[in-house]
Amino acid sequence: MQLKEIYQPIRRELTAVEQILEKSLKGATNKSILEISDYLLEAKGKRLRPALVILSTKASQQSQVINERSMVSIATAMELIHTASLIHDDVIDHASLRHNKPTINSKYGQDVSIALGDYLYSIGFELISSCRNTDILSCIASATKAMCEGELIQVCERDNLDLLRKRYIIIAKKKTASLFVASCTAGAILSKREASIQHTLKKYGLNFGIAFQIIDDYLDLIGQTEDLGKSPGADFKMGELTLPVLNLLTQAKDRNRLLSLIRQQDNPEAFKELRQRFINSEADLRTKGNISCYIQKAKKSLNNLENSYFKESLFALADFVVERIKI
Repeated sequence: MQLKEIYQPIRRELTAVEQILEKSLKGATNKSILEISDYLLEAKGKRLRPALVILSTKASQQSQVINERSMVSIATAMELIHTASLIHDDVIDHASLRHNKPTINSKYGQDVSIALGDYLYSIGFELISSCRNTDILSCIASATKAMCEGELIQVCERDNLDLLRKRYIIIAKKKTASLFVASCTAGAILSKREASIQHTLKKYGLNFGIAFQIIDDYLDLIGQTEDLGKSPGADFKMGELTLPVLNLLTQAKDRNRLLSLIRQQDNPEAFKELRQRFINSEADLRTKGNISCYIQKAKKSLNNLENSYFKESLFALADFVVERIKI
């Protein structure tokens, strides 16, 4: 199923998100900021986090009336926070492409990128504060802290060839899954559902987020620039061990050779050999199995929700991210 079909039940709400995004980013009077804002709006992503806020709110809604303005504001804020984190990630990783366009740091420089990321965070939290819901503010603030902590741990663990799978999952939970968790939990809080429903959607977001990160790492190893919208091999170049590579190391008979390849971060030929060894190994299937396991956990966690088009869209969204690697 295409993303357009999955988003059909919430098309009106996502249109409202785009309108608030544009209004928020074009609210400045400075010409330079407006130019950068236009560039950001052109490089549109999948809007997964706003969609999860809206779908989770609607899927957990019963008879009570939802404050749709608050829902759309929070959905927009999640996209702003996510975008800010990507801009900072690109600075840390020295990335030059995203969404098949030059990154902010490669186009405008690192100083502008750092300041812009901070600017987007501030707009996002201003939107959240305008909803006057301390539970949601606390939820998203905690998730943002976890996301930043996950990024920091990942940077500190670079070149650690003894990285364990358990530590990788911790990084994935914090760096990536935390915002998915917050998006889903915020929806349940908005719909004023009990703690059990909040926990249900939290579990969905957590497992969805871990699977999403593994998929991203998998594609960074075997994908092509035209499909990814960015250059593959970023993790390899930065000395970051991901689950696909950890799986390869676990089952490899020539571990020393693999470690030698991993250490050659500036050697494109070393990356090509590592990539080919992964594709021809059981580690490929094992990694797909890991992804499938987390996606199934995410879908199973929705059993407590009442049946609705929105619940079906949450199922379909989980299937959609898996289709990127054709399991």
